[in-house]
Amino acid sequence: MSTLFAASRRCAAWLLACAVLAGIPAHAKEAPKAAATMQGDAARPADAANWQRAELYFGLGRVGGDDTAAYAQRWQRFLDEEVTPRFPDGFSVLDVYGQWQRRETKTIERLNSKLLVILFQGPQRRSDLDALRAAWKQRTGDQSVLLTISAAEVSF
Repeated sequence: MSTLFAASRRCAAWLLACAVLAGIPAHAKEAPKAAATMQGDAARPADAANWQRAELYFGLGRVGGDDTAAYAQRWQRFLDEEVTPRFPDGFSVLDVYGQWQRRETKTIERLNSKLLVILFQGPQRRSDLDALRAAWKQRTGDQSVLLTISAAEVSF
């Protein structure tokens, strides 16, 4: 009787396994694929090497100022005439808000601003970034344009 019982258990286990597998879609039965990775770009590794990310912060005018439309037009001209010719492969622009307190008067300053983000390959673009900063200061009379540059890992 124990032989019959063992055979019944094996048969039941086999039937249970078949029932479970029958409910799994065919694509799920395939062997698991390698986990996705964002380490460079296997298809184009040279295209993903030596990238940098530059962020430039441009003040557009005081919050609540009357000349918002004029600032918007001046910003668009700046993008068209200065930024796009230097970085024709593209860039991103975000609306940001800046605030700081003047040291001497303790007055709080609030500024509508733009954040320009440019990803580029290699260090050769620093002169273009500095030219953008100088052009904006000349057009607006602003004293500064904050620039940060950091290494960037990219994948296409």
